[in-house]
Amino acid sequence: MSIVICLCCALGAVLVGRYYLHMYQLESYQADGYVRWLKKNPERQTGSTLLIGMGSTLGYYVLWLILRLFMSSDASRVTASLIALAGYGLASAACVRALTAKKEKKPLVYTARMKRQLAVLIAITLLAGGLFELVQVKAFILMALIPYLTLLSGLIMSPIEKAVSQHYLDDARRKLEARPDLIKIGITGSYGKTSTKFILATILEEKYDVLATPASFNTPMGLTRVIREQLEPHHQVFIAEMGARHVGDIQELVDLVKPKYGLLTSVGPQHLETFGSIENIADTKFELIAGLPKDGVAFFAADGGEVDKLYMRARVKKYLTGTRGMSLDMKAEDVAVSRNGSTFVLRDMKSGDSARCETRLLGIHNISNIVLAACAARELGLNLREIARGIRKIKPIEHRLQLIAGSNGMTVIDDAFNANPVGAKRALDVLSGFEGRHVIVTPGMVEQGAEEEELNRRFGAQMVGVCDVVILVGKKHTRPIVEGLMSAGMDEHNMYLAADLDEATAFLGKIARPGDVILFENDLPDNYNEN
Repeated sequence: MSIVICLCCALGAVLVGRYYLHMYQLESYQADGYVRWLKKNPERQTGSTLLIGMGSTLGYYVLWLILRLFMSSDASRVTASLIALAGYGLASAACVRALTAKKEKKPLVYTARMKRQLAVLIAITLLAGGLFELVQVKAFILMALIPYLTLLSGLIMSPIEKAVSQHYLDDARRKLEARPDLIKIGITGSYGKTSTKFILATILEEKYDVLATPASFNTPMGLTRVIREQLEPHHQVFIAEMGARHVGDIQELVDLVKPKYGLLTSVGPQHLETFGSIENIADTKFELIAGLPKDGVAFFAADGGEVDKLYMRARVKKYLTGTRGMSLDMKAEDVAVSRNGSTFVLRDMKSGDSARCETRLLGIHNISNIVLAACAARELGLNLREIARGIRKIKPIEHRLQLIAGSNGMTVIDDAFNANPVGAKRALDVLSGFEGRHVIVTPGMVEQGAEEEELNRRFGAQMVGVCDVVILVGKKHTRPIVEGLMSAGMDEHNMYLAADLDEATAFLGKIARPGDVILFENDLPDNYNEN
């Protein structure tokens, strides 16, 4: 019987623990992030797992007792236990299905690290099961502890994973050090860094063989994987996007890549929950510039605020770029933005040279990103004609103000990857430039710390006068947006609250009509779903 109970413990760890391991992975294996998620989702803690434990354990014993009434031999007892175990598994699976009823946007990935942590979770569960004397309540109690045993498994594995990561980091570092000829570029910013990375790569490909980190690979292990698996001898330029959620994160990436060139796209209220203040964000982004060698070169996208302050702090060769201002080194003039893209004159303010440019990208902020990348390309030896040719080849970046032709004459602007107040305001500016009825579908913003409610309230107020119909995803999280909408005079008949994206999409299908322009602004990951 005890063996069967142990198997129940292991089965519970696999079936129920998978959900919590998924959340742990979505929090980038950060224990503090996982703890914050638990605090924000109390219904996903003891309450849910107690229900799972009660249902599964009760199902096990009821089935075992029924089978025992008809089976008396020792062999039959074993059979009864095994069948009951199968029933326990089915009951657990059914309960877990209820806990995770929604389709996962980003499924759990069984990486080598995840497999190791799952093995540790199973071992901990078996060990904990052996500590309880009352067999009848083992599975019940253990199921309630799964969220916390998941945290414990992560903490146990942390030093081991650091050692594993260090091994791969050292290997990647050696590979880079063996390439003194390689031009290494780092790009960071609160927003715009992924777009700027692809923009710069496209322009530089007019002259160089370029490797840029794919998608949003911007962590130490993400960069390490790209360097070890994709960097080839023929590559002349390596562009590394550098992301951060904590002070010191950029420094770790700089120590790995050791770039000579650094681009800073922006500083704004992104990940305030972990940074705590805009000053900490600015200091962390400046870690890239401070880490450049003496002969390094820094490029700043002027914003009239935090970026300009960091420009003044830089002690290496530096350039300031943008669309407005008198002290710029490279500038976009005569900017014209339409639903088909943008045109502008790119001017080198030092030489006076200029070139007429056109791009399919939407929004004035993308012009700023292009000018920043163009300045870096100019420093790396491209002339303005080559740069303009590269700008024409820039493709819209997926989920970042991506223009999509919808059915029945509708237009979709996919800005699902955006999740910051500055980007949200820019998206509304782009939407306002389109003719037709304006519809927005959004869950608002997350990871904004103590300012989150106020920022979402302000976001709601900004929608009024731009959006004709507002569809909010997540009835609890979007309350501040509703408050902002109502305070700015939005007709409540033009607002709809959806429990999730599926419900929002279904409602959109009912009310959409030809000529509508629909903005999808942000899409929350699974660990921020309300149900």
